[in-house]
Amino acid sequence: MKNWAQYDPATEGGISQLEGLLSMFSSNLFKRRMDPDYFSNMKTYFGELFEEVVKNDKIGPFLKS
Repeated sequence: MKNWAQYDPATEGGISQLEGLLSMFSSNLFKRRMDPDYFSNMKTYFGELFEEVVKNDKIGPFLKS
């Protein structure tokens, strides 16, 4: 990415690796949206997503805030 002509070091915090985004968006919060009890379990799903974001070092600080 740093070899890209339009790379701006000031945007470093907003850069996340694809693996991090894939793990984040494959959480139950996104996978179980069509379940009939989705809203009942949403608090649990948000907790799982939050834990994944905190522990995953491939997710940039912008998405962690």
